[in-house]
Amino acid sequence: VKRIIDDRRAMAAGEKPVDWGFAEHIAYASLIADGTNLRLVGQDSGRGTFSQRHSVLVDTQTGKTFTPLNNLGDSQAGFAVYNSLLAEVSVLGFEYGYNVENDKALFIWEAQYGDFANMAQVMFDQFISASRAKWGQKSGLVMLLPHAYEGQGPEHSSARLERYLQMAGENNWTVANLSSAANYFHILRRQAKMLGDETMRPLIIVSPKSLLRHPLVGADVNDLTTGQFETI
Repeated sequence: VKRIIDDRRAMAAGEKPVDWGFAEHIAYASLIADGTNLRLVGQDSGRGTFSQRHSVLVDTQTGKTFTPLNNLGDSQAGFAVYNSLLAEVSVLGFEYGYNVENDKALFIWEAQYGDFANMAQVMFDQFISASRAKWGQKSGLVMLLPHAYEGQGPEHSSARLERYLQMAGENNWTVANLSSAANYFHILRRQAKMLGDETMRPLIIVSPKSLLRHPLVGADVNDLTTGQFETI
């Protein structure tokens, strides 16, 4: 963990490219500092499925925890991160319902692996993809679907992107497959900007494994402070 923190200091100083995990962390920090409440829930979300996040630090001697994003300043918004049970339909359903009632906060649900969304398929089919058309319910829920396509066997290898594309229609949600840390930063900021607005839509992100630390994915600090989300 110390090495990760030291690396992030170097990234912030422009001495190393900003990697995926730090781009995410900066996006969260900037939103919280600007007054957007943020909630992240999923299996092992505090650490990150592939050890890329570490939003909660644990003292191995005392067991006490420290969450840097809750220590940005007196005027910051709230940040909550919960490691949830392997009960995806319950957890995603709760987060979706909570988000419908509180559409000004950024809610993020993260699957342990992308294929774990199998256990929440009814939520995608009946609620998240279709609730605007059926009931006029609006949601800006973000769903992170990590996949490990670099050799985890038949399961844990695919987020099954095709199922979400098959359910896409009439601008009901956004499905994104990103290959740039800067683009990840900007799409999270873009999503938060739409909260509570008519343009708000759920966002599904197929999040990577090998790209988390790949040098070609890294961003310059200027890529974050300027520019915007880029499409192909």
